[in-house]
Parts: sequence; C-alpha cells; structure tokens
Amino acid sequence: MADDEAARPRLSKATVVDHALKLADAEGLDALTIRKLAHHLGVTAMALYWHFRSKDDLMECLAERVWSEVQVTTDSSVPWPDQLRGGLESLIGVLRAHPAAPQLLLEHEKRNEAALAAAEAALEILRGAGFDPWQAAEIARSTLWTAIMLVMSEPGNKAGLSAEENAEEMRRARIELSMLPERKFPRLIECAVPMTSCDDPEFHYRVGVDLFLAGVESLAERGTTSPDS
Repeated sequence: MADDEAARPRLSKATVVDHALKLADAEGLDALTIRKLAHHLGVTAMALYWHFRSKDDLMECLAERVWSEVQVTTDSSVPWPDQLRGGLESLIGVLRAHPAAPQLLLEHEKRNEAALAAAEAALEILRGAGFDPWQAAEIARSTLWTAIMLVMSEPGNKAGLSAEENAEEMRRARIELSMLPERKFPRLIECAVPMTSCDDPEFHYRVGVDLFLAGVESLAERGTTSPDS
C-alpha cells in the first residue's frame, strides 16, 4: 500500500492540470471527465474537488495552462512585424503541441492571467506600430482566430482520425478532384495534388502566417478607419 501511494503523482493543482491536459490531448477534450481524470490519477473524484469547483473550473485552468506556454514579448529594438510574427508563431506552436487546445480556447473564457498577459503584449506591439485602440483590438483578435484556423485546417490533420485514416481521406479527395470534368474544372484538376497533400505542413503554416502579416502590414501602410472616425 505504501509503495502504491509513493508511485502516485503528488496531487497538487498543477499536477492535476498537467494530467488533465495530457488526457485531453490523448483522448479529446469531450472525453475528459472528472471521474476519468480521478481514475487516471488513482484518487477519488471527490479528491479533485479540493482543487476545482466544477469541470468548468478545471477547463478554465487548462486554458490558462495553455496560454502560459505562449511567448509574446515586446522589444522596441525589434521591428513590430517581427514581434507580431513571433507571437503568432508561438501561439501556433502551442496549439499544435496540444491537440485539445484549439477547442479549449474556442469554448472557454480567456480572462485568465496568462491570456491577459498575451493580449496585453500583442496590443502593446500593435499600438507601437501606430494602430489606434480599435484597430489594435481587432487585429489582436484576428491573430488568435488565424492561429486556431491554421491549426484546425492543417491538411491531413482531421480531428478524430488516425494518420492512416487522414492519409486515406486525402487520397480519396485527390481522386475525386482528378476525375472532375476537365472542361469545367481545369485548375482544380491541375491542383488536385497540392490541394490534397499533407506532405509538408510547415508550408501550410508559413503561407498562412505570411498572408496574415502581409495584410496587417498593408493596413499599417495605408491606414484603416475606426468606428468613431
């Protein structure tokens, strides 16, 4: 009995959150329950309520855990587009590392300390670039949605499917495109392979980040209109 207890992880709040995130990443956010987490930790469900009032409370802590991994730094000696790119790429990296993270950030409040710190840094970068508060807020929101969209739309990475199942689905989609009527859809047939390829996910992210940054830089150059102007 003593050996069993020694083998169990120490039941601190951080330990519970770490294990909950691993479980959500492995089995999906919807599969995470207090009962399953307690079984995974080798404790009773009631033991977890010392740390969390409810499952929603646990989810908020998971969201904060994810946000705490995002690195957004402000440095006036670095061009603002490079600072914004660094923050976006860090967010994308965290979302890719945690399969449960996109759904988690979509469904749960973002008012924890780590999320606020990331938002504050992004707004500081954008205000330093000359955007007014309305513009900066809109671009900061779009930065988050761009990261989530890119991760959730990564070719060959459909949630709930194995790598083999994803590859098979992409193969079928490629065949369907290649068999379209050539007179009506010549470009779709021409692009059937790249549109259904999952061989180079880094290219997917690089183009997505470049497109977003090019748009923000274009706004900075020509200016935008705020609601009260």
